[in-house]
Amino acid sequence: MLDRTKSIIVNAVFVALVSIFLFAATTQFRQWSQYKRGERLLAAGDQINAIAGFESAIHMYTPFSPFVERSAARLWIIGRDMENRGERDKSLIAYRALRSAFYSTHGLITPGMKWIAICDQKIQLLEPPVQPAK
Repeated sequence: MLDRTKSIIVNAVFVALVSIFLFAATTQFRQWSQYKRGERLLAAGDQINAIAGFESAIHMYTPFSPFVERSAARLWIIGRDMENRGERDKSLIAYRALRSAFYSTHGLITPGMKWIAICDQKIQLLEPPVQPAK
């Protein structure tokens, strides 16, 4: 009876580990795909859809993934470049996408707090002041 219980536990642990590995690998692949999509669209000059690709890569957050930080950096660069060209509305789209992508990944911790903080500053500077209702 002890051998049977031990065998069941070993098999259950093995299945759990394989499942976790497959989930992590699938998420990493999807993250990589969205990052590459963003890069491809950015190279084609389609900044708005590139923003969506980079934002999606961050939404699939996995700890220590290089694609999260690369996507965040790309969103920041897109926002900064649009801001420098005077396209305030489009730069706000990039900064808000970056901020909301990290907010959406929170759990026990919220990753990307440095990105959230600098995006909050940029958004505050770029947003037009709210006019009181008359």
